[in-house]
Amino acid sequence: MEKIKVFTGNANKPLALEICGHLGIQLGKSEVKGFSDGEVFVEIQESVRGVEVYVVQSTSLPCNNNLMELLIMLDAFKRASAGSITAVLPYYGYARQDRKVAPRTPISAKLVADLITVAGATRVVCVDLHAGQIQGFFNIPVDHLYATPVLLNYIKENFHNDIVIVSPDAGGVERARAFAKRLGANLAIIDKRRPRPNVSEVMNIIGEVEGKTAIILDDMIDTAGTITQAAVALKEKGAKQVYACCTHAVLSGPAIERLEKSPIKELVVTNTIPKRDNATSDKIKRLSVGPLLGEAIKRIHYGESVSSLFV
Repeated sequence: MEKIKVFTGNANKPLALEICGHLGIQLGKSEVKGFSDGEVFVEIQESVRGVEVYVVQSTSLPCNNNLMELLIMLDAFKRASAGSITAVLPYYGYARQDRKVAPRTPISAKLVADLITVAGATRVVCVDLHAGQIQGFFNIPVDHLYATPVLLNYIKENFHNDIVIVSPDAGGVERARAFAKRLGANLAIIDKRRPRPNVSEVMNIIGEVEGKTAIILDDMIDTAGTITQAAVALKEKGAKQVYACCTHAVLSGPAIERLEKSPIKELVVTNTIPKRDNATSDKIKRLSVGPLLGEAIKRIHYGESVSSLFV
């Protein structure tokens, strides 16, 4: 492992330290700070010539600042003659803008992919992309990881009989079906209509939920409108208890207030996005993807299969 070095910006240093702990190495020395006018300055404080470099940086809130930190760090490593540069993005910001949803709108997820590539990344590692086709936006190798093993283990240890896995929308059916199959549980689907961004309306529930413990599964929770409305609908249909699981806890705007008022008993999330002081709740249970990312980095280094982590 002497030829591996892991660095991080300011987005999620605790997760980067967990990854280093799994790999048995020290976190790389660097300084990432801002000038008084908001410009980002990066200085790599150790030699990386010919080294396999991994830059851990979630592009979460503040999204644009964290993205600029990542891009400038990638450029710094490129100019410092690193042997290879892997951008490790536990959370890929702008992933929801993966297609044109109306005339004259951008495909920002593609723009971000281009920026990362031009800045110097030779490989990308990401977790639970909002849309799988984003992998095709890159012309460099992409390792798409899933938080499935982490969430599955928690569900298996804490839930046993009469559970139903619920997809909050049609787009998440494949993910929910895979979970339900591995758990030997039933599947339900929320049929919803979204009149405008961040506003959703639950219309119908497909599947049997009466008398069961419902576990809503999603890739991310932003303002929590969808998931809390889904929880209300499930309770109205006779669900005994309602839990929720997601990989990325964005939790912006009124998310915490909605979660506290909702019938959701517990929300299980991962630490791809760090916990913020103003986004805490006793209902939230956080699990770590540090060992998962560390194992993926180790397998990339040794040229071993990464996909076998999710079989």
